[in-house]
Amino acid sequence: MNPGLLLAADEVTTTAGPGQLVLAACVGIAVIVLLIVWAHLHPFLSLMVGSAVLALSAGIALPQAFTAFSKGLGATVGSVGVLIALGAAIGALLVKSGAADAIVDGFLRTTPIKMLPWAMAALAFVIGIPLFFEVGVVLLLPVIMMVASRAKRPVIALGIPALAGLSALHGFVPPHPGPLIAIDALGANLGLTLGLGLLAAIPVVIVAGPLSAGFMSRWVPIDAPKTFVSSDPVPEEERPSFGLGISVVLMPVVLMLLRTVVETTIGEKANFFATFLVFIGTPLVALLLTTFFAMFTLGMRGGRGLKGVSDIVGGSFGPIAGILLIVGAGGGFKETLVDSGVADVIAQWIEGAPVSPLLAGWLVAVSIRLATGSATVATVTAAGIMTPVAPGLEPTHQALLVLAIGAGSVFLSHVNDAGFWLVKEYFGMTVPQTFKTWSLMETILSVVGLAVVMLFSLVV
Repeated sequence: MNPGLLLAADEVTTTAGPGQLVLAACVGIAVIVLLIVWAHLHPFLSLMVGSAVLALSAGIALPQAFTAFSKGLGATVGSVGVLIALGAAIGALLVKSGAADAIVDGFLRTTPIKMLPWAMAALAFVIGIPLFFEVGVVLLLPVIMMVASRAKRPVIALGIPALAGLSALHGFVPPHPGPLIAIDALGANLGLTLGLGLLAAIPVVIVAGPLSAGFMSRWVPIDAPKTFVSSDPVPEEERPSFGLGISVVLMPVVLMLLRTVVETTIGEKANFFATFLVFIGTPLVALLLTTFFAMFTLGMRGGRGLKGVSDIVGGSFGPIAGILLIVGAGGGFKETLVDSGVADVIAQWIEGAPVSPLLAGWLVAVSIRLATGSATVATVTAAGIMTPVAPGLEPTHQALLVLAIGAGSVFLSHVNDAGFWLVKEYFGMTVPQTFKTWSLMETILSVVGLAVVMLFSLVV
């Protein structure tokens, strides 16, 4: 085989101008939507075709058409995909053992039906502080689905508040990677940003979560998918306690929170014990340990042997195979957008706009988010662009600039965002339904977040 051809296939290069790159992005996104909605082509195949159309429209050579897609798919499945698989195993053990029923009963006994959306938002808010967004989703959604089913409420009424809580924390509050990177790039104070971020997240979650879920659940009145609802409920006397069930859900939260505390307080002076806490607090290790903990405390109940527990875990992987492929393909499309240079073009257009630094930071992050689908990429890029502006701001406004960028980074999740497909498949929604709920919630969260930051800038 020609070595030059191999080299060409491994490197993505384009000579397209800015206008052609933006047009290529629009064409690629339009192709994906049309193939899924009107041609009824599977999202995985649609995302592959859309990525190829984008690459060729952007002037990328034919041998390189799928290079960025393959790289992005592999990176996404290798990170988010593993977390989804472990979360599915934990969810299956919670359901099959009856622990999920015990947790649901605990919520239903102590929370009026009308207050359940607020309870889900509060739970997600607390859990979302140390957890990556994807980890919080795979841990909470099985519980949310069962609560919705037992309370006979549309799943959107409870799911959107929880997603709002997780997404707001992901965009606003360290130790999430986006805010941490922005704090470092802009020279903002970590403690000040953390405090203002938590304060800003409260009204943002209220508006984007429980309040917005009311009308969204009327637009999309779907029930919880049967995947997460046991067809053979465990008798109440055979269920584990509420405390044991909730300990499985909270175990990775505690492990990751310990890691955050160690990294924040000890840093480079870590001893072996601190290093060990950091290791077990990484998302993959924390979920792996939780899976083993759930296998022995929940799976072995009711006389099941190791073979029975293994069957439960193995059975949890089948239903999520399609989710993994679609989420991975979403990551592949995102990588094609990034490698083609679309994000850089949009950032350069907005960089010189004559607007306030807070609004400029939000606009840059919004543009990169729309182009790439990645909140973290949007935050990193926007923070880098706004770095020259930060030294001239007061410490409080440096922190607010971090929050403005974080708000922009979650704007309008759509087909180039792996999170869009994750939520769509978990909730069993169509593409239009996902736009009416998840995408709209993210947009409301972003706009309200900017409004709160601008109000804060008037008083601090």
